[in-house]
Amino acid sequence: MQQQKVKNMKNVILFCTGVSGSGKSHFIQHYLSPDAFHNLKSATTREKRNGEQDGYEYYFRNEEYFDTEKFVTKLWVNEKLWKPGDKKWMYGVPEFEVWDNLGYNFTYDVIEPKYIRQMMNWFKNNRLIYFYDFKILWFQPNQNASKIIESRQNMPDDALIRKINTCTFKDFTQVHLSPDFQVINSKEKQRIDQGLLNMIHEFNKMKIK
Repeated sequence: MQQQKVKNMKNVILFCTGVSGSGKSHFIQHYLSPDAFHNLKSATTREKRNGEQDGYEYYFRNEEYFDTEKFVTKLWVNEKLWKPGDKKWMYGVPEFEVWDNLGYNFTYDVIEPKYIRQMMNWFKNNRLIYFYDFKILWFQPNQNASKIIESRQNMPDDALIRKINTCTFKDFTQVHLSPDFQVINSKEKQRIDQGLLNMIHEFNKMKIK
C-alpha cells in the first residue's frame, strides 16, 4: 500500500469517545475523509439492527469468539448486571483489524476512556507507538441524545447499561488520560475547535486509500 504522507507527520489514531448519541459517528462520517482514515471495527455479540451488515458496521460474533480470538480492546458492557445464563454483551477490536490496516490513520469510536488506555497499551506493547500519535476527542451529548439512544435499544436492560458505561472527566483521570479536544456539537461546524479542524484537514490530504 502506497501512502502519500504529509511531511513530518506520523499516522494518527483519533479516539472519539463519549456516551451514545453524543455525535461521534456523525463526526467520523462528515469530517474525516474515508480516503485518509480507517474506522476500526469492533466485533460484538449483540444482535444486528435493521440495515446492519456483518463486516461493515461490526463483526457479529458469538461469545466463544471472544474466548479464542486475540483482541486489542475487549469490552464486557453488561458485566455488572450479568448473571449465569444471561447473554454477555461483548465488544472489542480484534487484533487482525489493526494488523491488516497498518499504515492508515485510525479512528476508534468508544464510550469509556478505559478502553482508550487498553488500545494505547497494546500499541506500546507491540512497538507501534513510534509510528502513531494519539488524539482524544471528548464528545458531549446534545438535546437529541435521548432520542438517539432510545432508537438504538434492542437488548435487555439497554438503557440501564448505557447509564453504567459513562464518559466523565473522572473516567479519564482514573486511567491517567485527558482529552485533547472537546466537541460540544459535531453537527455545528462553527462550534468545533478550529485547531481540531485544521489538524483533520492536514490528515485528510494524506489520501492513503
